[in-house]
This record gives sequence, C-alpha cells and structure tokens, in this order.
Amino acid sequence: MSGWTEPPRGPEPDDLPSAGPQEAPYGAPCESPCAGAAAAAASPAPGPDDLVMVQFKGHRKACYHNRRAVGLGVGDYCMVEADRGRDMGRVCYVGPGKDAWRREASRQGVLATCSPEDLRRLHENRADEWECYDICLEKIQERRLEMELVTVERQFDRNKITFYFTAEKRVDFRQLVKDLAAVFRTRIDLRQIGVRDEAKIKGGLGICGRELCCSSFLGEFSPVTLKMAKGQQLPLSPNKLSGLCGRLRCCLSYEHEGYLESLSRMPRVGARVTTPRGEGRVRKLDLLRETAAVQLDEGSLTVELGAAEMTWDARQDLPRGRQRRPRKPCHRDEPTEH
Repeated sequence: MSGWTEPPRGPEPDDLPSAGPQEAPYGAPCESPCAGAAAAAASPAPGPDDLVMVQFKGHRKACYHNRRAVGLGVGDYCMVEADRGRDMGRVCYVGPGKDAWRREASRQGVLATCSPEDLRRLHENRADEWECYDICLEKIQERRLEMELVTVERQFDRNKITFYFTAEKRVDFRQLVKDLAAVFRTRIDLRQIGVRDEAKIKGGLGICGRELCCSSFLGEFSPVTLKMAKGQQLPLSPNKLSGLCGRLRCCLSYEHEGYLESLSRMPRVGARVTTPRGEGRVRKLDLLRETAAVQLDEGSLTVELGAAEMTWDARQDLPRGRQRRPRKPCHRDEPTEH
C-alpha cells in the first residue's frame, strides 16, 4: 500500500458558506444591496414546474423539482430531500431544464431555504468529516486493504456518511463497514470511484490554466479515444494529451465533430490533386483554415491552397486495403512421384 500524505486541514470555501446572513456566498460577485434588490425584482420567481439543480460537496450535482414553489436563486443554499432524510446544497441552476433532468427529479424535491442555524450546522458537519477521514484511514490500515481514501461526505441530518475511495481491484470492505458503523452509529456507504471521479472531487487546474472541466461544468464523462487526437493532428505525447487524472483529456471530444466535417471537405494526405498551377500531391493539411500544402510536380514547389482550388478523385480518400504477400510454395504443393 502506498504511503499517505495528510491533506491540508481547513474548510472548503466552495462548500462552506458563511453563517452570517449578510455575507454573499463564495464566488459570487460583490454587489450593493440596491443592485441585489433590483436583480431579484427583475428575475421571475421560480414556479412549481421549474427544476432546481443543487451542488453538493465534491462538485456532485443533482436535480430536484420545486413543487412547493420555494423562492430560490443561483447561489442560494436550500434543503432538499435525500436518502431517508434531508441534505443541504447550493443552487446552481433554476429553470425548465431538460427531460433527463425531470426524470431524475421525479421523486425528490426542494423542501425549504436554509437558515443561519442550518449554515452553522453545515460548518460543524464539514469539521466532523476530517475526524471521520482519520478514523476510516486507521481502519483501512488495520485491515490492510489495498484502497485509497479520497474524501468523506456527511449528510446534513447526519443519518449517513459516505466514504469515497479508489482501488485498482475489487475490494471486500464488508468488515470495514462493520467497524465504521460501530464507531459512528449511523449508516455507512462506501463507494469505489474511478480516477476521473477523483479528479472531479479534488479539482485543480488543467494544462490550459483554467479550472478542470469535470469540476466546473461537465455533468457526465463522455468517452475519449486516441483517434480523436489523431484526427485533430495533435502530437501523440502522453504528457500533452493526459489530464490530471492520467486519462485522455475530456476537451479532446469538444471539437471532434468539427474536425470530422473539415476532413470530409479536404483531400487526404498523399492524394493526387489538380490545381490551377498543375498537378501535385498533398503533403500537409491545416484543418482550422481548411487549406492544404500541395507539392507540385513541376519544380517541386509547395503551395498552400484551399479546398475550392483543388480537384481530386474521391476514391483516393477511401482506406486502402491490406496488400497480401504472395503465397510461398509449400512442399505439400509439389507433385509427388509414385
């Protein structure tokens, strides 16, 4: 089992609001009271048919219906229905939503807005989670389980504690659940997550210098293949194509469809084309500008031309079949003398 380094102690500003009623939630722009009142008056009140998307600890999001027509806005903290109890989170979207969101929110809804007492209790739960983290880590080391604890989330009503961990193989943690239930006297939920989910929970900055897509706006992970990087003519270097999770970056799939459309309008590299300056062969493609570097037959001059300035045989763009080697004669094929 790899060595463990204790994470820095302290509250998470993205999840811990201030207990004071006059302080704005973390990340919200500073506005004057008059500007806030004007914005609240201009925005329509949420109706019973609107959906509310709530964000919890670790950038976990879920959708809820608002049949009680609770007055909520983006950035407010609210109480929602949870598994056998109540939970508290921050509103990140209020509106009609999508059909898939409505199916998710069919059996869970918003209960009420949060009071200053609820905010203080949320602070206490976040502080208790560090103690839960240390105790669970000790139990893992005692059982010598090959698993790495990522984070702990305690439900607002303290009826359940969820432990997120990663492991290379399937782990039998039934005895660990019994040990934790004997200590905390509440429901214990252990969830094995992948490396992408771990990066989403922890957060960080990508190679572009911005916050990770998975921890900022991505709701679900889409499959990313190396073929997408090849189609975008990117260098096939693991250091440049991998994210903090060690997998291919999610942003490789954002413009994949656009690159496919550009490729469909351009000749293939190595294809013979006819240009106003004579015939030549395509040596390089610039898919963003949809131009091709063509090496002319006469003079070996390389010119850059657009797709409208070239004509080519579309059959050259078809994948070439594999050439079979001629079959070598076998001694069985030789005529035998009787």
